[in-house]
Amino acid sequence: MTGMTSSERPLLNRRLAEFGTTIFAEMSALALRTGAINLGQGFPDTDGPEEVREAAVRALREGRGNQYPPGPGVPELRTAIAAHQARRYGLSYDPDAEVLVTAGATEAIAAALLALVEPGDEVVALEPYYDSYAASIAMAGGTRVPVTLRPDAGAFRLDLDELRAAVTPRTRLLLVNTPHNPTGTVLTRAELTAIAELAVERDLLVVTDEVYEHLVYDEAEHVPLATLPGMRGRTVTIGSAGKTFSFTGWKVGWVTATQQLTSAVRSAKQFLTYVASGPFQYAIAEALRLPDSYFDSFRTDLRRKRDLLGDGLRAAGFEVYQPQGTYFITTDITPFGQKDAYAFCRALPERCGVVAVPNSVFYDDPAVGRSQVRFAFCKKDEVLDEAGNRLRRLAS
Repeated sequence: MTGMTSSERPLLNRRLAEFGTTIFAEMSALALRTGAINLGQGFPDTDGPEEVREAAVRALREGRGNQYPPGPGVPELRTAIAAHQARRYGLSYDPDAEVLVTAGATEAIAAALLALVEPGDEVVALEPYYDSYAASIAMAGGTRVPVTLRPDAGAFRLDLDELRAAVTPRTRLLLVNTPHNPTGTVLTRAELTAIAELAVERDLLVVTDEVYEHLVYDEAEHVPLATLPGMRGRTVTIGSAGKTFSFTGWKVGWVTATQQLTSAVRSAKQFLTYVASGPFQYAIAEALRLPDSYFDSFRTDLRRKRDLLGDGLRAAGFEVYQPQGTYFITTDITPFGQKDAYAFCRALPERCGVVAVPNSVFYDDPAVGRSQVRFAFCKKDEVLDEAGNRLRRLAS
């Protein structure tokens, strides 16, 4: 008997039956097994600021956070999050009632959807999407309705008419991600204004994943949806320290929203991890108070890395969609006479010693992104140079 009970009922809850091991775990294991350069999973290969790491060590030694921290998060971090939102975006949140610390953005997404979605509710999400979105919607018993960002003139675009058409009387919530993983799209103020007007008109809640808020390039601008008219009262904004400070293993994320929305999300979150990352919360409180020069130099460095890897990918023969944000580049493998991104990525470590991720797994209909491959550029320059050199073997 393998994976079945005597009644032949599958062991895995049917809501999760379509979800196996995440693509990130699969491809990272492949990188480890083959010794390939891992440009699949989005984690940096260097730690963040030394003063932030030392702040965590200091908290450990001083006994701050070694036992259960408060359920909503330590006051110092909640205050720092509220100050960050006010300083950056003019958004005012009460740190005691409108800020919730989570075990990374992934828990924040899960808790928000479990709290706000009833079985049968529809959730409209922009695809391709981070794989936890689909799983969290399923766990909540919701029905996901994808609106696809499509390639156009070297980037991915949102069709606002398609978004409007996707909303039905059963729609409860819009799930928005900007800057967008995996495409690197940054929604414009005009696009976000249209989303806000739709949410107000149809009385929809919005959960917005803004973990890459500090990684926007060129002329792109990050506009929090909660800043737009009518949106503060219906928006759950999700942020994270992992992407901004390069400490992804610390798993410190947060929610900012009205007291009523925050209370609802906390009701679900308390039965997931309850609390997490005690000493690291104190360190991230200090990180959020770093001067603007840190955020500016971090963004400049990542933009340079984007261009470094992008040049290598173009030289290797990929079609490259230039990202405006995040630390991912989406490419197309059609120039190689291939269409199956999953097969391409499975073979890539043996062919040239590089691991990437097929975007097809981020679509409800894998055929839509069948030829798209995502690479992460949050790596050392020498790693990106070497990856580019290896990938050039494909050109020959």
